[in-house]
Amino acid sequence: MSGTPAGVQPDHPLARLTTVRTGGAAEWFARPATEPELVELLRWADVEGIAVGLIGSGSNLLVADDGFHGLAIKLDGDLASIERDGDRVFCGGGARLPSAAAKAAGWGLSGLEFGINIPGTAGGAVRMNANAYGGQLARVLDWIEVSTAAGTERREPQQLGFSYRRSNLRSGEVVSRASFRLRPGDPAAIRATLATMREQRREAQPSGIKTFGSTFKNPDDERAEGRSAGQLLDAAGCRGLRHGGARFSEKHANFVENFDAATSADVLELMAEGRRRVHERFGIELEPEVQVLGEVSWPSGWEL
Repeated sequence: MSGTPAGVQPDHPLARLTTVRTGGAAEWFARPATEPELVELLRWADVEGIAVGLIGSGSNLLVADDGFHGLAIKLDGDLASIERDGDRVFCGGGARLPSAAAKAAGWGLSGLEFGINIPGTAGGAVRMNANAYGGQLARVLDWIEVSTAAGTERREPQQLGFSYRRSNLRSGEVVSRASFRLRPGDPAAIRATLATMREQRREAQPSGIKTFGSTFKNPDDERAEGRSAGQLLDAAGCRGLRHGGARFSEKHANFVENFDAATSADVLELMAEGRRRVHERFGIELEPEVQVLGEVSWPSGWEL
């Protein structure tokens, strides 16, 4: 293709960039390191009519077995950096949130501790309004920079339309930088908090295996009686349930594991079965939290 920006690679495998390790290749792939490079890529894709997908930490991502017919972007370099200026921490959109939380602790800055248990990037956390263990991203978010084919602009938190696991960021809008306003604290005390949070996660969730994070969102439905998606799946008999090489974790039923060369189709079939069982038992329709990249065939039982 004429005019392809420097660094764009064709037919790039994506499975190894996801934590569940399934899926095919991207038609095009790039790792921009600066906002101008990112804008150039987005402009090229826009002119050529190429779909754009973002690869963050890959912890909440399911890539279609047939791959992604478009440009997959993974932010790198300056766009994955973590820096401090006074009580602010600046993150590139591709910076890992656990790393930012750990660095903030070392700098004696408090407020980002919850990020230690969010296995994603700063940009992904903003897009999905990721919160954990009582922490609220919106409380510490100062501003973000959003890059599009038209350039880069700054937005304030109140412009992002935050709701549960959602923002109003649209396709083609990439969080290239984020600023978090934190507060001074005792580094030792903050590190102790991080250690406690890590231990809570280790006790409650599977680790050291091929899995993505929470598969379904916690439902906002009175019939759930306050139960999480994992508790509903467990009660519906999904803990340890298998399809092909995929299974719901024995440790936490809302985590899907790739335990035996699973395909993305295996994962989707397992998700559909879990969703069906919860609907039959409780009348609740679980909504996926995992993001899908590429064209997938949802199982016939997906629509309840």
